[in-house]
Amino acid sequence: MLFRYKAINQQGAETEGSIDAVNIDIAISSLQRRGFVITTIKPADQVAGLLGKDIGIFQRVKNKDVVILSRQMATLFSAQVSALRIFKLLAAEAENKALRVKLFEISEDIQGGATISASLAKHPKVFSSFYVNMVKAGEESGKLDETFQFLADYLDRNYEVTSKVKNALIYPAFVIFTFVAVMSLMLTVVIPKISSIIIDSGQEIPIYTKVVITISNLLVDFGPFILVGIVIAGFLLYQYAQTDAGKSAFSRTRIDFPYLGDLYRKLYLSRIADNLNTMLASGIPMIKALDLTANVVDNRIYEEIMRQTLESVKSGSALSDAIGKYPEIPGILVQMIRVGEETGELGNILKTLSRFYQREVMNAVDTLVDLIEPVMIVLLGLGVGFLLASVLIPIYNISSGI
Repeated sequence: MLFRYKAINQQGAETEGSIDAVNIDIAISSLQRRGFVITTIKPADQVAGLLGKDIGIFQRVKNKDVVILSRQMATLFSAQVSALRIFKLLAAEAENKALRVKLFEISEDIQGGATISASLAKHPKVFSSFYVNMVKAGEESGKLDETFQFLADYLDRNYEVTSKVKNALIYPAFVIFTFVAVMSLMLTVVIPKISSIIIDSGQEIPIYTKVVITISNLLVDFGPFILVGIVIAGFLLYQYAQTDAGKSAFSRTRIDFPYLGDLYRKLYLSRIADNLNTMLASGIPMIKALDLTANVVDNRIYEEIMRQTLESVKSGSALSDAIGKYPEIPGILVQMIRVGEETGELGNILKTLSRFYQREVMNAVDTLVDLIEPVMIVLLGLGVGFLLASVLIPIYNISSGI
């Protein structure tokens, strides 16, 4: 573990630096043997906040960090570097402070006699059960370098697909947010001033102008209450989403939503096929592979399908028969798995299915991105046009009547 210290050297001058040691006691002893009088010493990852407290809660390990870490470990294991040395090297070089802390803790556990998989399992927020079990299989087979390469490739594929889907949804969300903000500003600041002129003119007000003025009055008079209501509703919705019923409802909505539902179904099917292929290729039994896939598929509907499939396979059913019972699983996937079981090439079939659905996801995202921009432009134009027409036409009638 890395420690930062301030001390007075033998010449009486103040000095500061860092030292790598198993714990703080050993670090202090090492510095005292050099003739230093220590004034302060603390772990390098301990960052004080405004109140002098650890602000590590604001730090997190991203998927990209784990992908890079896995590739580094695969390279170092291929070079026959010891596990303890690998984790100490990577900890010392890690730029992410949260990851550095985890790696130092893992190196200490390994130095204490723990296995790599057991050490990783203590940090579930960074290393999933899928990751840990893959490493455990690599330890048992003696092929840790290949295992970490498998993991890096898998995480890279998963990160690429997931990131592309998220990035495709950011643009419409931003446009909608901007549109709502601009419209709210116009309805609460601009429209009230113009509406008073229209009403005072005594002319007949068109129905669409009355609608705009009514909405404007509601926002001006009850805006704070509406905002508080939206915040409370959002909070309650978030709380509901954390329950089992909420997770199931949101998972079902996600895969049944028009067009986007098809995109998400392909994403989950790609994840299922890729997980099973990666684990079976690493020597993990089918039962364990299905259990781990259920944990990482990230959709309650498909998670339940995988758990029920697991129970059926335990009872002696073939994977194709067990998974083919559910309408969420397309027939082509079931038929391909059946062919793989009959020919003994299930791993290659799953790999082919994974690549197929990944391409489908990428194509669907590209199509979505191409459609979003013109659709958004049309909708924004209609919204702004309606708002302007509702106030400009009455004003034009007033000026014409003068």
